[in-house]
Amino acid sequence: MKKYLPLLLILLWSCQAEVEDTKEQSTPEKPEWAIVIHGGAGNIQQNGFSQERQAEYQQKLEEAIKVGSVILENGGTSLEAVEASIHIMENSPLFNAGKGAVFNALGQNEMDASIMDGESGKAGAVAGVRHIKNPISAAIAVMEKSPHVLLIGEGAEEFSANNEVEITDTSWFYTERRWKSYEKMKQDKHGTVGCVALDKQGNIVAGTSTGGMTMKMPGRVGDSPIIGAGTYADNHTCGISATGHGEFFIRNVVAYDVAAIMKYQGKSIQNAATYVIQDKLKSQNASGGIIGLDGQGNIIMEFNTTAMFRAWGSSKQPVASAVFKGD
Repeated sequence: MKKYLPLLLILLWSCQAEVEDTKEQSTPEKPEWAIVIHGGAGNIQQNGFSQERQAEYQQKLEEAIKVGSVILENGGTSLEAVEASIHIMENSPLFNAGKGAVFNALGQNEMDASIMDGESGKAGAVAGVRHIKNPISAAIAVMEKSPHVLLIGEGAEEFSANNEVEITDTSWFYTERRWKSYEKMKQDKHGTVGCVALDKQGNIVAGTSTGGMTMKMPGRVGDSPIIGAGTYADNHTCGISATGHGEFFIRNVVAYDVAAIMKYQGKSIQNAATYVIQDKLKSQNASGGIIGLDGQGNIIMEFNTTAMFRAWGSSKQPVASAVFKGD
């Protein structure tokens, strides 16, 4: 018996170590619901961005996420929460979506949006629309009321009007700030808005809306309305909404790539997001970021720029917002 004692001690130690390791790796209790939003990412210098301006953005971000949070807390769907939260940002001149959409090279507003449901795998998107007040609602209409995924231009607008999506005059989208950017020919590439939500039924929905790039060529479409590039949702992995230099996000199918890494490599949402944004995109000199969450309510907000306007909350944590890294 004595000769087996060292072996027994080793086995006991190994079992104890496994138990302790399991304790350390155990995840916190899953929240009933969770939500995260972004209002764009960019290389903004903190010393050139006043505290008052930052507070203005954070106030609007928190207003948007609280609307979605109330819906989720009261048992509403993630789709309802995403649409309502994005509406707040689309109706604000602060963000490059809806009301605050930037101007293209002809001085026109052309907007894109997309939505994806993680339970059914259905998706809808519109691109190059100029008269739809809330493009995210048009994307939802395409998903729910058409056999297609993406409609563009006049066809998208006619379809939306026939399906009770509000149409407005182009003057609604004019803001002095965006017009001045256009006149100065600034390349204001960042400012897309997005939202990802997990509801009490365990369903994930992701949505994204944008005005694109200042001075973009008429007809240019970025990643925001492209399923798998700017938006993706799958209840088995995660929901993602992206913001940044759209051409790179399309080439790298960024939103889907995060989900694929989780699915095929077994990585956590945080590890997958870090690799895609900090390694893969950075190696191509591509800037931007993503927000997302998985089925356990784990929230990520990963970006390789100096700032990303963002807010988050869940049934387990109060609403919070931030702009710069380290906030």
